[in-house]
Amino acid sequence: MKAFGKILGLVVLALLLLAVAAGFILTHFFNPNDYKDEIRQLARDKANLELNLRGDIGWSLFPWLGLELHDASVASLRTPDKPFADLQLLGLSVRVLPLLRRELQMSDIRVQGLTLTLNRDKTGKGSWEDIGKPVQPAAGATTAPTPTEQPSAPAKPMAHDIASPMKLDIDSLNITDARVDFSDEQNGRQYTVEGLNLNTGAIREGSAIPFKLTAYLGTNQPVTRAKTELTGNLRFDRALKRYQLEDAKLAGELSGDQLQGKTATFSAQGQLLLDQAAQVAEWNGLKLSINQLRALGELKARNLDKDPQFSGGISIAQFNLREFLDGLGQKLPAMADGNTLTRLELAARVDGSSNSVTLSDIHFKLDDSSFTGNLGLADIAKQAVRAQLSGDRLDLDRYLPAKAAKAAEATSSARKSEVEATAASASKGNSPLPNAPTQQAWSDTPALPLVRLRALDLDVGLNLGQLTLDKLPIDNAVLKLHGQNGQLSLDDLRGELYDGRFNAKASLDVRQDVPLLAVQKHIAGVPVEKLLEAQGQKPPVTGLLDLDADLTTQGNSQKAWVDNLNGSAHFALNKGVLLNANLEDQLCRGIATLNRKDLSGDHSGKDTPFNDLRGSLTFRNGVANNPDLKASVPGLTVKGDGDIDLRVLGMDYRVGVIIEGDKSDMPDPACEVNKRYAGIEWPLRCRGPLELGARACRLDQEGVGKIAGQLAGQRLNEKLEEKFGDKVSPDLKDALKNLLKKK
Repeated sequence: MKAFGKILGLVVLALLLLAVAAGFILTHFFNPNDYKDEIRQLARDKANLELNLRGDIGWSLFPWLGLELHDASVASLRTPDKPFADLQLLGLSVRVLPLLRRELQMSDIRVQGLTLTLNRDKTGKGSWEDIGKPVQPAAGATTAPTPTEQPSAPAKPMAHDIASPMKLDIDSLNITDARVDFSDEQNGRQYTVEGLNLNTGAIREGSAIPFKLTAYLGTNQPVTRAKTELTGNLRFDRALKRYQLEDAKLAGELSGDQLQGKTATFSAQGQLLLDQAAQVAEWNGLKLSINQLRALGELKARNLDKDPQFSGGISIAQFNLREFLDGLGQKLPAMADGNTLTRLELAARVDGSSNSVTLSDIHFKLDDSSFTGNLGLADIAKQAVRAQLSGDRLDLDRYLPAKAAKAAEATSSARKSEVEATAASASKGNSPLPNAPTQQAWSDTPALPLVRLRALDLDVGLNLGQLTLDKLPIDNAVLKLHGQNGQLSLDDLRGELYDGRFNAKASLDVRQDVPLLAVQKHIAGVPVEKLLEAQGQKPPVTGLLDLDADLTTQGNSQKAWVDNLNGSAHFALNKGVLLNANLEDQLCRGIATLNRKDLSGDHSGKDTPFNDLRGSLTFRNGVANNPDLKASVPGLTVKGDGDIDLRVLGMDYRVGVIIEGDKSDMPDPACEVNKRYAGIEWPLRCRGPLELGARACRLDQEGVGKIAGQLAGQRLNEKLEEKFGDKVSPDLKDALKNLLKKK
């Protein structure tokens, strides 16, 4: 038995020596470079490739099965003169004996100077699609018949076929100075990866594999360049189809046309997991930075093989959005307040799919405002915005374009001068009637971005504790906005304003070149002077306004909207006061004239209170006709009819003032009210800029003359009655009255 073992050992030694000798003989006396032509032909026949081996082929057989290629290129047989792969050096070697145990033990794999040039032609076919396909016989060519073979029973799998996949054991992988160029003739785009270097540690399944990957990325539409570096530890289990990237860190710099000469520095870190068996992926410990933006979070995806769904959370630390966008070469539109967008932070849950994303449980801060709620894109391709937000306050005026405000100021400068000149001449009640204004009061600068509005898909709800809009402080504001296919509707806008309340609805149709706008508005108990002051106008009147309006217009500027304004409105002003005007003073002057007395003092500069002011308006192309103005002043009733020209903010009214039950003496004896004046409608004419209010009103001298005739007729009738009684015929009395009226 002992001798048998000795003999067996000698046999094994002899076989080993024989194998070593055979390997030595093969590697030293067999030169693969002598068979380059055969290798090329084999590549053509079996893989449809044109293989050009310009350099030497080195190889080894035992104990390492090694291969080393120098200066080689590969092309498709369709384009043999256009290689899609060039290689300066490829070196690899495998231990022979572990292969018998289904173990792949390799030394360093070296790839140097690899260049891949890939192309997709105008038909959409890629230059790589024929790789590995045998050459098809030419049309009409015949192939030798193959002998008919009897079907045989399927071979039983070997034991090692059922076992786990081949184990990998590679000392390292080193790819140096590789390059990939891809061009797509269908859209003219080009993508480049250059300076690609990959270095890894030992590659063993189940063990952490440290690696470092660096590359320069580029594209031409738009022109963009990126420098990237990715490091981490890779761990994989092929049997479980589980892959992990631990302590991953991606860092780099981005530049290009879209950044307008600026450079963005970015980095991303975390722990990544891909489980193909469960079709899930995770990114835990996410850390993201782009210039000064810093974000933390996590992200999980599922159903990767079907309709991918993802969820997670994100938190963005406070940063200056204005500086951030400037660092990316993005210019913000001019805003009324240049200090906006300087503080932004966000925390939210993230959910979505391949074509949607939603932020829920939002805690969002923008400058001095805080918001909670949900925000998302229901359809990323269509930019379908969905939002339900609640906030404490928002001064929207700060974010409005400053250019429009400047244009409005420039447009109104000439009109402002005209109003000031008119106001100066109308400072005294006995001055001539002011002229009607002529200067346009509105800007013709385009106000709406029509192209953007046509693309909007909106469903937005917003609740705010306080909203400042057009300088109006709105409390408990509610806004519901919907828009799709160029049609936008403000379904609800309501809130509390200066202890009053309002609500409004509106629609905007931008499908055509000339937008169409419709508005329905209701206001209750809002101080009218506050509304006017918010618009930068000096209020001529105070009081609580009730208003119902239904208006339509068209155009894309303030001027166009006013010029094309049509519709109707009903209004009432309660507990009002006419400022800097005293109707009693105007009446006193008229009564003094009739009494043939002079006023003892100047009664100007006083206000006129009234209990009620109401009427209706009919708008036609920017001019509002008011046929039924009524006002109730203690002891007086005021009626009027006229027009308000919104185009120039002017008015032209005829007003009648009726003295009713107040029989007390006036402050000035010259205008003592006599019972003969009760019930008479005293005429006023109001014309001029709307800002003047009652200061634009003057006593209608022609109307006063008629009243004087009426009063004289009444006095004559009283004298006749007193002296002659019924002896004077009624016909004579009427003739005398008519005669006095004509004077």
